[in-house]
Amino acid sequence: MRAGLTKKGQKELYSKYLYDDLGTALFEAITLLPEYGLTRADLRLLSEHAADLPDHVRNVSVVVELGSGSGEKALRILPHLARLGPLTYCPIDLSGAALIRCQRDLADIPQLTVVPIQDSYIDGLTSASRLRKPDTNMLVLFLGSSIGNFEPPVAEGFLGMVRQNLKPGDVVLLSTDLVKDLGRMLAAYDDILGVTAAFNLNLLQRINRELRANFDLKEFRHKARYDDSEQRIEMHLQSTAAQIVTVNGDFDIELRKGETIWTESSYKFRTTQVRLMAERAGFNCAIQWVDTEWPFAQNLLCAR
Repeated sequence: MRAGLTKKGQKELYSKYLYDDLGTALFEAITLLPEYGLTRADLRLLSEHAADLPDHVRNVSVVVELGSGSGEKALRILPHLARLGPLTYCPIDLSGAALIRCQRDLADIPQLTVVPIQDSYIDGLTSASRLRKPDTNMLVLFLGSSIGNFEPPVAEGFLGMVRQNLKPGDVVLLSTDLVKDLGRMLAAYDDILGVTAAFNLNLLQRINRELRANFDLKEFRHKARYDDSEQRIEMHLQSTAAQIVTVNGDFDIELRKGETIWTESSYKFRTTQVRLMAERAGFNCAIQWVDTEWPFAQNLLCAR
């Protein structure tokens, strides 16, 4: 946090810090907003194609979900796989509250054992991979287009790290939001009710709570903008006044009026870009299911 907020030029904070328990709850509220079509497209595709997954992902003993939240999306998939035999589901999330809810909501699926893992994506995946039975395959879910929060080289490197934890024949179901009309993209990150603004501002409040900073949230406003050349939505917190913020009595952060803190990127993809990225990371892109109402893709990646 210190490195990002004292950085010369554009100040920034990692988007993963948006997701404490309150941030996770606010994000789940965002997914219900009429402007935010991503989650509904994600769920539509899962509802349409989840029953087909057993034909493409054979002999699975472990399903791992990176950034599971409450497990709502996995609920569309797991019953179809658990019917074929005992199955272990490992939701991985930084939010303990989300994992508790996930375990509660999925407890009634026959032949399913839920093993929550409160950890980062890759460390959690490493732990989960130890639970697979010999000579079986693993399915990794990375839904909600969370891959779009990484810069393109980092996203590709991340997929490569996922691949290192897999064996040939394992499968990743990867969600990607696609490039679409500018107005629809911007509205999804700047809703009229201000829920996204509250989600963004909660990051400063979290720093206040956990690191004894004195950010005055009334002196900041939420900003969303699109960089066409980079194909990304950017979320920023803009200072509305010149101010100095103290963190933990340890160091100060100077902000000019109008200066921003960059808190999240959400890259949008074209289907060809997803296929090429997957291939470079060690996967074959076997299937791309695309939602036409809100351009969005589910990509089935097979580890080579």
